[in-house]
Amino acid sequence: MATGSDRPETDFPRAIGAPATRALASAGYTRLDQLAGVPAAELAALHGVGPKALRVLGEALAERGLSLR
Repeated sequence: MATGSDRPETDFPRAIGAPATRALASAGYTRLDQLAGVPAAELAALHGVGPKALRVLGEALAERGLSLR
């Protein structure tokens, strides 16, 4: 029986959802700033990362003065 969350430890917005969080963590991304400059198409190719997750991540990056490529 699992006692914790199925979401890896990250600083991604919760609004991207657990599948996208797991996909990003599996690809080696655990911090939002690691996504700066990463092509959106590369992230979209990850199973679980859809248009909503990309939009939310893009907005969160923009708040920090960063962006996807």
